[in-house]
Amino acid sequence: MRFSDRQLTLTGWWLFVTSAFFFIVSTLRAGDMIGLIGACAFMAANISFLIPFYRRSSHEDHED
Repeated sequence: MRFSDRQLTLTGWWLFVTSAFFFIVSTLRAGDMIGLIGACAFMAANISFLIPFYRRSSHEDHED
C-alpha cells in the first residue's frame, strides 16, 4: 500500500499534534508553567501548519 506525499505529510503533522497534546497533559500534571507555555505554542504551531492542507483541499473541491 502506497501513500501519497500529502497523506504522509498530514499523518506526520497529526502525530505532532498528538505529541503536543501529551506534552500539554504532562506539563499540567507536573505543574510546570514554562513547559505548559512551550507545549501550547508547539500545539498552535502544528495546527497552523495543518490549516493550509485543509483550506487547499476544500478550495480544490469547489473548483469542479
